[in-house]
Amino acid sequence: MESRAPRVTWAAAPPRPSPSPAAAAAAAASARSRARSVARSAVEAAQTARGRRMALRGLAGSGPGSRGLLDEAGAADEEREVPAVVAAGDAPEDVEEDEGRNRGLLRWDGFSAWLHCVCVVGFDLELGQAVEVIYPQHSKLTDKEKTNICYLSFPDSNSGCLGDTQFCFRFRQSSGRRVSLHCLLDQFEKDLPVYLKKDPAYFYGYVYFRQVRDKTLKRGYFQKSLVLISKLPYIHFFHTVLKQIAPEYFEKNEPYLEAACNDVDRWPAPMPGKTLHLPIMGVVMKGDTHISVILPTVHEVDLFRCFCPVFLHSQMLWELVLLGEPLVVMAPSPSESSETVLALVNCISPLKYFSDFRPYFTIHDSEFKEYTTRTQAPPSVILGVTNPFFAKTLQHWPHIIRIGDLKPAGEIPKQVKVKKLKNLKTLDSKPGVYTSYKPYLNRDEEIMKQLQKGVQQKRPSEAQSVILRRYFLELTQSFIIPLERYVASLMPLQKSISPWKSPPQLRQFLPEEFMKTLEKTGPQLTSRIKGDWIGLYRHFLKSPNFDGWFKTRRKEMTQKLEALHLEALCEEDLLHWTQKHTEVETVDLVLKLKNKLLQADREHLPVKPDTMEKLRTHIDAIILALPEDLQGILLKTGMT
Repeated sequence: MESRAPRVTWAAAPPRPSPSPAAAAAAAASARSRARSVARSAVEAAQTARGRRMALRGLAGSGPGSRGLLDEAGAADEEREVPAVVAAGDAPEDVEEDEGRNRGLLRWDGFSAWLHCVCVVGFDLELGQAVEVIYPQHSKLTDKEKTNICYLSFPDSNSGCLGDTQFCFRFRQSSGRRVSLHCLLDQFEKDLPVYLKKDPAYFYGYVYFRQVRDKTLKRGYFQKSLVLISKLPYIHFFHTVLKQIAPEYFEKNEPYLEAACNDVDRWPAPMPGKTLHLPIMGVVMKGDTHISVILPTVHEVDLFRCFCPVFLHSQMLWELVLLGEPLVVMAPSPSESSETVLALVNCISPLKYFSDFRPYFTIHDSEFKEYTTRTQAPPSVILGVTNPFFAKTLQHWPHIIRIGDLKPAGEIPKQVKVKKLKNLKTLDSKPGVYTSYKPYLNRDEEIMKQLQKGVQQKRPSEAQSVILRRYFLELTQSFIIPLERYVASLMPLQKSISPWKSPPQLRQFLPEEFMKTLEKTGPQLTSRIKGDWIGLYRHFLKSPNFDGWFKTRRKEMTQKLEALHLEALCEEDLLHWTQKHTEVETVDLVLKLKNKLLQADREHLPVKPDTMEKLRTHIDAIILALPEDLQGILLKTGMT
């Protein structure tokens, strides 16, 4: 962070002479005339688009198999026409406001790239916890989402958090919510690692909670939370933002909050690989969205501080997270529970944790019954809890981590032991890992000695975190590389891709076939750790993490096949092909090629720009070789 306020220079504008009444009337009439002209143009454009789509539908009915392609092209054409109509109706003040930004975004689009909204949650003697402010005011939250935010924004009463407390929570987005229209920036997501992408089904809540004595209030305490609601898992970054703005907000209230939100709205989008300068309330924060293993980043927590009480068992916990086992973290406060849960999820990076996880979970959560029922096996989820009630409610869960207060940097807590579940009675039980799980892999004594030596030498927590993060990274990579190598072999050979046939399918993933590859190309090539790797893989192949990982890889490979198919089409002499085929077949080819272009754009296929341009040239050449009546129709069908 750099405490350097951006310089702003103010200059007085020269006074404008007041126009005469006649001149003012003439100017108003001229403005009305221009507005009518713009409106007429917009209506004519809409009518033209409707007529074009009707013509396309008429053509679609003239031949079998063409309707879907034509309707899709017409729908895409409609989507392109709509913004022109909307822009024509923009209010002058909106245009003026955006003029200085030169980013082509509407008001609050910049804000929406980072945050969904900002909430202020207070305590009402009659209502209890209540959302007092939502900003921007047009932000949409369902009643269920508001209820979740209310209860998750305050620590449990037993936590006894006096002063300022920061933590994080995560909750499920209500079903039926409309997808945000701010999709202009989504294309940048494809360049991000999977664990940094937005999760469309969940919101994160970043909390700055203040509880101080106040004799002027009936309750005797001032209790309020400032909460940032976002879909971005930038934990470290948003906690830093809150440290900057929350203390000032509690002193200056809503005008300050509004000014801070206006600053966020001017931020550039969170672009991967770029260092961003993000001014907020006179301070410039530098956030590097290029993910580095060693340097602190926007999303990482202090890994060693969180694992410190249990670092002797860190490899066993890595296995539990990798396998998507049900796991509960019982902690004295939301800060400890949220940091530990996030550290656990982070320990299998760069593999994404595909199951649900709740850094802070309460008995009021909308999924409380779903996750605590005894009528079925515990779900694949990691929960962070602080309420003693959970010690009894979740006794049937197979893996429970009980931690005490996390010590400040430099202070090392006593290492906890692995204990049997029957010894866990209440949340006041001694810290420990309560499980009957037997790890598949032998413990890496070398890394344990390195960390213990660091403790004895009082090595900074940041340096210890670097060592632990690198260890987890190498362990995960050693595990995932054999899977990556096998999945790559499922890809069809490039010579099997024909421009005149549909792209070939991926071969099926066969577990036993994969297991046979481990003998020569298993994790022993890159890892010194011994143990039952085969057993670990068999367990992993049944886990939600494997399911999510393989679906992601299969999608990427399928898109690669589509891209290779496009390249194969571009290498063909398509114009020569049309000379040997009928007009109907040629029209069908044009429509299919245009549909391929639309698909490549819609799905962000990994296609080179010159390939797309080459295909457009092919399409134009084919259309110009057709009779004029067909040319007119096909040139209006979609955009080339």
